[in-house]
Amino acid sequence: MDKTIRKVTDPRQQQSEIYRYWQSVPVGDRLTAVWEASVDAYAFKGVRLDDEQRSERTLTRVQRTRG
Repeated sequence: MDKTIRKVTDPRQQQSEIYRYWQSVPVGDRLTAVWEASVDAYAFKGVRLDDEQRSERTLTRVQRTRG
């Protein structure tokens, strides 16, 4: 793992460095990072994600008369 510290002041260069870093990380690790960020975001909002928790589904059927 490269632990080089770079000082970047240009926002475009910073974006390039971020992009370069994430491209160097394996796909599985990127997906894990996205999942962990999602869990943290939901936790910040007060929602706890469990494997047992399922989203509720509501089905509504509206039948209109032809006229």
